[in-house]
Amino acid sequence: RSPPFPSDSDNLCPVLICGVTMLARRVLFSRAGSRLPGSLFATRTRGYGSSAPTKFLRNVCPPRISSRRVWGAPQFSRGLCSDAEPREAMEYDVVIVGAGPAGLSAAIRLKQRAIDHDKQLSVCVVEKGAEVGAHILSGNVFESHALDELIPDWQEKGAPLNTPAEKDTFVFMTGEKSGFNIPQWMLPKTLNNHGCGNYIISLGELAQWLAGQAEELGVEIYPGFAASEVLYHENGAVIGIATKDVGIGKDGSPKDSFARGMELRSRQTLFAEGCRGSCSEEVMGKFKLRWGKDMQTYGIGMKEVWEIPEDKHQPGLIQHSVGWPLDSKTYGGSFLYHMKPNKVLIGFVVGLDYKNPYLSPYQEFQRWKTHPEIKKHLEGGTCVSYGARALNEGGLQAIPKLSFPGGALIGCSAGFVNVPKIKGTHTAMKSGMVAAEEVYKALTEQSEETVGLGSEMASFEPLEVSSYQTAMEASWVWSELKAVRNVHPSFHNGLYFGFLYSGFTLKITGGAEPWTFSSPTYPGDHTTTGLKQDFSPIEYPKPDGVITFDILTNLARSGVNHEGDQPSHLTIKQDLSDWPVSKSFQEYAAPESRFCPAKVYEYQVNETTGAPELLINAQNCVHCKTCDIKTPGNYIKWTCPEGSGGPQYQGM
Repeated sequence: RSPPFPSDSDNLCPVLICGVTMLARRVLFSRAGSRLPGSLFATRTRGYGSSAPTKFLRNVCPPRISSRRVWGAPQFSRGLCSDAEPREAMEYDVVIVGAGPAGLSAAIRLKQRAIDHDKQLSVCVVEKGAEVGAHILSGNVFESHALDELIPDWQEKGAPLNTPAEKDTFVFMTGEKSGFNIPQWMLPKTLNNHGCGNYIISLGELAQWLAGQAEELGVEIYPGFAASEVLYHENGAVIGIATKDVGIGKDGSPKDSFARGMELRSRQTLFAEGCRGSCSEEVMGKFKLRWGKDMQTYGIGMKEVWEIPEDKHQPGLIQHSVGWPLDSKTYGGSFLYHMKPNKVLIGFVVGLDYKNPYLSPYQEFQRWKTHPEIKKHLEGGTCVSYGARALNEGGLQAIPKLSFPGGALIGCSAGFVNVPKIKGTHTAMKSGMVAAEEVYKALTEQSEETVGLGSEMASFEPLEVSSYQTAMEASWVWSELKAVRNVHPSFHNGLYFGFLYSGFTLKITGGAEPWTFSSPTYPGDHTTTGLKQDFSPIEYPKPDGVITFDILTNLARSGVNHEGDQPSHLTIKQDLSDWPVSKSFQEYAAPESRFCPAKVYEYQVNETTGAPELLINAQNCVHCKTCDIKTPGNYIKWTCPEGSGGPQYQGM
């Protein structure tokens, strides 16, 4: 059932490449009785800044390397290879989980402040993708507000912002061939992109550029290593993360290639994993960070990149739409952007609080492309890339408490998405910058010593940087999100009410109304799916292979690949082991077989018993996290596979 991906042996290439940077660190920073473990030795498969190792190492602070036991932290992976040797550990002042725009902005700001004050602050970023940008997917019309603050001379430094927004259109689709354009004067300012410093970009390319800027400042970035475990002090505070063990077979036994993960201990750990990050969700639960907040709601976004003839290309064109093919009770919308030199970026978002179990977000996306207002942009072109990702839609009311003992949530791990504006990168970056400012202040006020100067983690008490919350609430991010706080909740009353109320709050009151709507009080989007008896199956048209495609054909364009012989990272919760067949299949018509944009879940009939069985094609997973959100009963738990596994997005 898998598309024609490269063989698992292709995954060995990055492991066999000896990183010059790590070799230099082994020579320069090894201490008596210490060593860098082989699992972290061959880390870098590419560089994002200068290729000269001397330039990269110029501002690098040597980490503390230790094999001592972490305070109260488990020394073995859970349930696997429990007789394995203890993990090695490295110590930093700050560890950041996720090399996206929020995490990299935090890393850059930390190093900027350290350089400004002549401090040695060690900063490490760990990223589960094979390279920075490999797991990043976004529209993206980028507002440069945060980047202007972070790197004012970004144009001179070659940031990949090459397509200024030139024209906005908004289409209300009323049928498969009908619709109308909403005049620009009727649209709120939040949807005005041209002439105000916005650019159509590839967010993955921007992340790679930011990684280069971070490395030049001395930030250590380790792609290909998945943060799979949060480490805790004996008093409960977070003191870092552990990367995943590699070389474990499907049966849980170690293979010849087995290597322990690495403990990355830190005075502060910033979680920038993106929407529904597994470590972020763990700390939110442990520290009850959602207490008193609205439950986060989500959408599933799917994207394709097309290359079209240059004579049809309109650089800077931005088109959004709502309506068909979704019904008026299902929240969603679309985007279509023309980016230089000849690319069209298209995407479709469906709110995961939809009710019809027969609805397939992917098939709705394909059907949307057949509308004349969309098809005319794609005809004569070629689809070159595909991907999917869950996104936060809860807004200000669903942002959790941001700090906890030992760390903080930044970016989409916290949910800083301006849904009506259809943007979240600038707010994510700003949250990382604000967190970095406050963390820097807290660490330097705690002590003049740093891990970067050679001090040990044990000499510092874990801190909660609660000033980060206060600083965020005083920032322009909070003001921006507060002004649009009632837009998304208004759509719970249907498309037409939501459209009218959005016009009222965005065009008339500017968000100044004295009330704040809340999202419906349900445990999560998995509880909104209706029973199959209340709905009729949806017959979707067959793909034509030109404009529309089946999932596996598109999936091959994502570059997704996982090591085949490893335990599945998609696990059925033990207390819900009977749910797939007895509940999801029997009562809800197996919605996971439709909402998954990678055909991971399907049911087959057991030839012996004649009973249905769930088949999980984990190797297809593009790490969108939708199954962790929408499966009936929430029976699936998404965990990190081995590092470097997953999609290999290019230009997304």
